[in-house]
Amino acid sequence: MRSRSQLPVQVFRGFCMGAADVVPGVSGGTVALVFGIYATLVAQIRQGARALGQLVRGRPGGFVEELRKVEWLFLLPLLLGIGVALVSLASVISHFLEEEPIRTAAVFFGLVVGSLFSTVHLVHRWDARNVTTAVVVAVTTFLVLGLGSGQIQDPPLAFVFVGGSIAICAMILPGISGSFLLLMLGLYQFVLDSVDERDLVVIAVFGTGAVLGLALFSSLLSWALERHEQPILAGLIGLMFGSLRVLWPWPNGTGSEESTNGAELALPAGDVWWPIGLALLAGAAIVIVARLAGASEAVEHAEVPAR
Repeated sequence: MRSRSQLPVQVFRGFCMGAADVVPGVSGGTVALVFGIYATLVAQIRQGARALGQLVRGRPGGFVEELRKVEWLFLLPLLLGIGVALVSLASVISHFLEEEPIRTAAVFFGLVVGSLFSTVHLVHRWDARNVTTAVVVAVTTFLVLGLGSGQIQDPPLAFVFVGGSIAICAMILPGISGSFLLLMLGLYQFVLDSVDERDLVVIAVFGTGAVLGLALFSSLLSWALERHEQPILAGLIGLMFGSLRVLWPWPNGTGSEESTNGAELALPAGDVWWPIGLALLAGAAIVIVARLAGASEAVEHAEVPAR
């Protein structure tokens, strides 16, 4: 059991995770690794998924019993901090997307490139299977994103629901962020604006999709990572590489405010040196965070007693 005196610290951890999830390219799961709580977080997510599974099967007694096993003093303050970060930072990110689209896209681009450098070592052996998987996923992602028209202006609620269920899965995958997945789906700006404007209908639909998606996919993802970890990680790296297309700051070589809304590519023009500098700083920052995460993960594993 955790002490109530640790609650403010746990809220702060949640705030940092939420702040990371607002920014494409930064994973809340990576931040959880930095704080040394990743394994516990995944365990609590699995426990919550078991509880929902009992409810879906029509077993209210089993649902209550599984809920009692959740470590609420760990989970609730964390969720509170994440929620506060999402609400308070949405307006800040929206402002920069509108006022400084080129530089904001450059920061996002740098964060994803830094994440690539930080996750490539997770594939222990780049054999023919893993290389092929990464290349196929990267090329497919690059081409598919080129067919899109950027951010969706008024998506149907059903698509928002699906987006929530997909994006939330990034919570249990360090190195890939939920906001990054929303950006790929064309929902990032819409969801960000909805949170900033307190659109309760969109928030409720997105949140419901997130809860159900996490319950349904957490066990599947854990199972897949346990049995096919290396090719899945190679595929994720390919996904991140191919998706850099939507973050390139200079489509059409212009500095127009629409420059981050599409997937067209052109040589840098206009505002160039500041975006490049910001991208380099962002990439270096995520590499440093990832190294801290690796050190914390090693400590966390060392503290787990042998059975």
